[in-house]
Amino acid sequence: MNILFFLTPKDDVAYIYEDDSIRQALEKMEYHKYSAVPMLNREGKLAGTITEGDLLWGIKNEYNLNLKMAEGIPVNTLKRRMDYRPVSISSNMENLIDRALNQNFVPVVDDRGLFIGIVTRKDIIKYYYGKCCGQESEG
Repeated sequence: MNILFFLTPKDDVAYIYEDDSIRQALEKMEYHKYSAVPMLNREGKLAGTITEGDLLWGIKNEYNLNLKMAEGIPVNTLKRRMDYRPVSISSNMENLIDRALNQNFVPVVDDRGLFIGIVTRKDIIKYYYGKCCGQESEG
């Protein structure tokens, strides 16, 4: 099966740029109610993943919980616990599922390394639940 079946395109994904401020990242994550979002460079390549914990610990450890001071600091200056590992658009389902076991979503990049969207663990589970139980999954 082609992983594009599961793809949420970039246009429908909440993401931040690596030079966005900590405040911008927090506001975007709060608005969308996400605990992790992809981080891109200005060329559109995946630069990593930023999580609530990365932001919280960065503000606490580097800026003494001073949100005003953190307003002009790009998120790419924060230490991150881990980045969500992407898969290539031509990747197989085994690789996709392997990544989804430990990540809420799997970033997908094209052959040039440009971010094109994500596959959510929820969509994979819904698909296989529908297959195993003979039911159509609901959106």
